[in-house]
Amino acid sequence: MLEQQEKLWNYEAVALGQEGTPTIVQLAEEHISQYATIAQCPDPQYQQGGGSVEYAGALVAMPTMALTYAPLLRDNIAEANGFVALEEAKSARRQTPFAKCEIRWRYPVQAGDTITGTRRVLDKYERRGSKFVTFRVDAVNQSGRLVAEYDYTCIFEYAQGQRKTPEDQGPAEASHSEQDTQGPREGRGQLLSYAAASIGDQLPSLAVSESQEIINLKNDFRLAGRHRASNIHTDEEFARQNIFGGKVNAGPATMSYLDQMLQLSFPLRAFYEGGSLLMRAIEPFRAGDTVTFQGEVTGKRLEEGKKVVECRVKGINQRGSLVSLSDAKLVLGE
Repeated sequence: MLEQQEKLWNYEAVALGQEGTPTIVQLAEEHISQYATIAQCPDPQYQQGGGSVEYAGALVAMPTMALTYAPLLRDNIAEANGFVALEEAKSARRQTPFAKCEIRWRYPVQAGDTITGTRRVLDKYERRGSKFVTFRVDAVNQSGRLVAEYDYTCIFEYAQGQRKTPEDQGPAEASHSEQDTQGPREGRGQLLSYAAASIGDQLPSLAVSESQEIINLKNDFRLAGRHRASNIHTDEEFARQNIFGGKVNAGPATMSYLDQMLQLSFPLRAFYEGGSLLMRAIEPFRAGDTVTFQGEVTGKRLEEGKKVVECRVKGINQRGSLVSLSDAKLVLGE
């Protein structure tokens, strides 16, 4: 009876073009530094009192912070169209988890900017019996300039049954990142240039250990939209009922680790001047896991007068399982 009373925003109810309400975020220095801290990024250029040398000392946001200052807010789109999101339902409640996301950057975002986020349904499709919905989110600054956009795909119905939680959860919880300094380049001081890049070059890797504490902090850090205390990232009982069979981190959190891994090899401008990052989630990244992000150069070309380097990055956990597969495009000047 309750399910009949609720107008659920399930796959059948989703329609292309459905929109949410705009969000407005005034980005402060503490927001940028807090995001970097939760992303386990030790780079001082993202901390208060720091700043980017590339942008005349301005405190510029980590590129993947676009997912926070212009959040997806599926529940907002549902409500704006007269529905109840599945995550908010009192009946048949379930999560619509991350499948993949592609961010495209257009212009740097820094402390003091006011960002308007808009969101809409871009696509819906079935693949191998599972049903997916893709959303487009645009982020526009106070000058009316598009600074970033991303396409975020969620799993609305999963055909393969529930994933099993591994018995071996891996090492004890940790909350730090470790750079693999083996190889020809060590640290951010030796960034890759277009001339020096060759197809097949291995990039410095980054190992990140996830913890439930960090997952909780990430869940609580919101600049727009409602806080949801119960979800597959924080609520074990609810998570066990969903497709991953237990708590996992959020896809945007994994993208923030990719962000800093790529910054070991490329300058910040390489993202903000036309770069992009596509990440596909393959296996869940759980608390206690350590994932090592390993990448290589897969292409280089001139594109409208700009020097573009392409990379593929694999995230592999301590059990040897592929957690994420990503493709990045970095722009290294004209």
